[in-house]
Amino acid sequence: MKDKLGITLRQIRKGKNLTLRAVQERTSISNAYLSQVETGKIARPSPNVLYKLAKLYDTSYERLLSLAGHPLPVNNKPAISSRLQENLEDLSDEEKERVFEYIRFLKSRR
Repeated sequence: MKDKLGITLRQIRKGKNLTLRAVQERTSISNAYLSQVETGKIARPSPNVLYKLAKLYDTSYERLLSLAGHPLPVNNKPAISSRLQENLEDLSDEEKERVFEYIRFLKSRR
């Protein structure tokens, strides 16, 4: 799907209750540009833009690179932390905390 990146970014932003202006304030990426990315008018934003958004949205930078059609780093097997972030995206804060509690439990058993 051509505009999968835009749809994904919009869903994440709305899931975090952020407006385009709020994202602009936190990343210095203009809200007009962000709107064009979300609507698919800009299909391949720079890796720098994607990095800022991944950081703000707490999502996988590699995933955004891939959705934008950028080549992935040489080791294109996602790091465990990236895979974990992708899977945590749709969880509530309470569910995320339970996941982290379980991780702490696993570590304590060593």
